[in-house]
Amino acid sequence: MDRRQLARDLTAIENGELQVDDHHGLIVAITGPPGVGKSCIVDGVLHRLAPKHNIAVLAVDPTSPLSGGALLGDRIRLSVLDDSSKSESIYVRSIATRSSSGSIPSIIKDLASHLLANNFDLVLIETVGAGQSEMRCAAVANRIIVIEGPARGDGIQAEKAGLLELADLIVVNKSDLDGAERVVNDLTISLSLTNDAPPIIRTSAITGEGLDELSDLILSVEERNSSKRARARQQLLMAHENRIIRKPAFDTILDRMSEEGLSVKDALRELDE
Repeated sequence: MDRRQLARDLTAIENGELQVDDHHGLIVAITGPPGVGKSCIVDGVLHRLAPKHNIAVLAVDPTSPLSGGALLGDRIRLSVLDDSSKSESIYVRSIATRSSSGSIPSIIKDLASHLLANNFDLVLIETVGAGQSEMRCAAVANRIIVIEGPARGDGIQAEKAGLLELADLIVVNKSDLDGAERVVNDLTISLSLTNDAPPIIRTSAITGEGLDELSDLILSVEERNSSKRARARQQLLMAHENRIIRKPAFDTILDRMSEEGLSVKDALRELDE
């Protein structure tokens, strides 16, 4: 695999210069609130799955609404890339949210399809961690893992964000800290009325607890039936947004809205022309 060419292809896809076909394969979203250890979880999983599997990581960074820039520094946190025996089977790409309204850029589905077409066994998407907008990962991934953690004041914040209806697996991270067991209990009670509740496991990036089990589950966890309709909804919404963003006049109309006071109604009419 020519990584430089792959990088150029992904940039061309982001810029709308290269169109790709859908390529089916395993796309797993790692999502959850900020500070629960998503990057540490991804690092621990990569240590266990590489080099037996070729894995691509798409790490999403929020784009500043003022400067239009993004940090794109997620790979700094991945210690697995320092291990030459494993790093050859791992490809990491940071993605800015750009014009997308939520925490998942609409172009990321095409990026994942291109990576799967280039002999990657698995694409991991690490999301920003921004509450309700995290539901957009349903439009991209065919498996969703929600990470929760202790000491957040409320063990069912994920449910309030609407994420539990999408989750195929729930991970309570930082199990070495006080409060982890309470979060597990809260989630178990909250999901007790659900016919096909997702499994809940505990992990710790510090002690390594649960990371072997999580790595196995990432490759084998089943999609929940109750999440399929919610995913179809998100896929339709993202496809509609993507169609608008790709309009040649999109940026010009944004400028006119901010500078000339063009109304949303008029903007939509011009985009439809």
